[in-house]
Amino acid sequence: MSATPLILAAAVPAPSIEYRNLSPMLIVFGVAVVGVLVEAFAPRASRYVLHMVLGLGGMGVALGAVIGLRGTNSTAVVGAVAIDGVTLFLQGTILVVSILGLLLIAERRADRMPIHKEGPGTWSLAASRGVDAFAPQAAAMPGSSDEIAATKAGVSTTEVFPLTLFAVAGLMLFPASNDLLTMFIALEVLSLPLYLLCGLARRRRLLSQEAALKYFLLGAFSSAFFLYGMALLYGYAGTVRMGGIADAVARDTSNSHTLAILGVAMLAVGLLFKIGAVPFQSWVPDVYQGAPTPITGFMAAATKIAAVGAMLRVLYVAVPGLRNDWRPILAAIAIATMVVGAVLAITQTDMKRMLAYSSVAHAGFILTALVAANTSGVSSVLFYLAVYGLGTLGAFAVVSLVRDENGDEATALPAWAGMGRRSPWLATIFSLFLLSFAGIPLTSGFIAKFSVFAAASSGGMTSLVIVGVLSSAIAAFFYIRVIVLMFFTDAPATAPTVVSPTLTTTVIAMTAAATLVLGIFPQPLLDLAEHAATFAH
Repeated sequence: MSATPLILAAAVPAPSIEYRNLSPMLIVFGVAVVGVLVEAFAPRASRYVLHMVLGLGGMGVALGAVIGLRGTNSTAVVGAVAIDGVTLFLQGTILVVSILGLLLIAERRADRMPIHKEGPGTWSLAASRGVDAFAPQAAAMPGSSDEIAATKAGVSTTEVFPLTLFAVAGLMLFPASNDLLTMFIALEVLSLPLYLLCGLARRRRLLSQEAALKYFLLGAFSSAFFLYGMALLYGYAGTVRMGGIADAVARDTSNSHTLAILGVAMLAVGLLFKIGAVPFQSWVPDVYQGAPTPITGFMAAATKIAAVGAMLRVLYVAVPGLRNDWRPILAAIAIATMVVGAVLAITQTDMKRMLAYSSVAHAGFILTALVAANTSGVSSVLFYLAVYGLGTLGAFAVVSLVRDENGDEATALPAWAGMGRRSPWLATIFSLFLLSFAGIPLTSGFIAKFSVFAAASSGGMTSLVIVGVLSSAIAAFFYIRVIVLMFFTDAPATAPTVVSPTLTTTVIAMTAAATLVLGIFPQPLLDLAEHAATFAH
């Protein structure tokens, strides 16, 4: 009698991996891994240059790969990743913002902290030329002898470069995710490096560490909601694939869709937290104020781009059949976000906190177009994200150049009085960014707001447009208040100084030029966004 072979499990075929379609993300992931190896094995003196070459070169090659994939509309890795017009547009925008953000992170000449080079072995090239915005020894207690010794030795925290690249890779995967499991993995990959980077400020260390802790705790809480929503949708549809969820909704003949609506609501908590929408905005002002300003600028621009892209993917690909259920709720969130962001920004006396609440208000404007649930809504969101990302990065770069007598960033609003007479070029460029945020004509912000309001109006959401216009008027008040403060108010007795480091000045010039050019000649980017408003199912 012959024994029957026991089969424990069926053979699982290996998935096909479309490396060309995934090449932009794979390049950034690969460069990030190489950056970790550089940090582990390269001599300390050469790490900065190696990281700069790797980071800028890798993201530049990835941007070229994104451009080479234009016109692609397909899925990859057995449908887990979607490579379509929306993905490529957002990935290109994230890479452009990240390249400029990496230049801010790499700045070594903005901070002139006095370093007493006493005793043997304390001199270094970093100490003689200035230092970066990051703690010299991240594991040391603020103000401890270890940190003071690392500062005197001119030690720089070069691990911020691979951490940033891992965050960029996660940001690129987030809006490209075509199933919820991949989206959750991307959410964690982009979040964990940002939690660390927020706590690495060289100055105001305790404020920075408090910001990192708040961001981590609230971020973990929102991730749990996202995971629970994913479980509910899996229980409803039997799959985590976006297209499968849409098919399950279409097959469901009942009118309640209770489980699916609960799942989408839970997912929305995680996504709206990253966007900074009300009522999940409480972390934004504290984290933006406490984090190192280069990280604040990078995070404010790139994270919002990726999170809005992920929400586009969920609402327009997974649950378009539930639009009658999610549109009223999202409209209410958009109204609350616009009003709360605009009103609370008026009460702020710190520049970074004011820009943080401005970011909250802009999240409401972006959600206005999402509620439209049509193609013009998608294209207007894409254009708005590109314009907002560049303007926000430039505004925070300007903030990093204004220093008080101790070398700290002078973020208190009274310190900016008379800035137009002491540094006309800086005050003028900052005014350009503020006018763009306010939506004044001949700036890119005006075109962006006009496009999202037009999309909302075409989608039948006229009430949202009215609230948006009123919120824009409120927001214009605190933007113009800062301009009046800079040009028409006397300077304080101890006026801050303005530094002019090369890399930061370059970023400011490029973002200011883009803000002005896209306000006067927006049509090429509008056409590109319109052609990119396609989803691969």
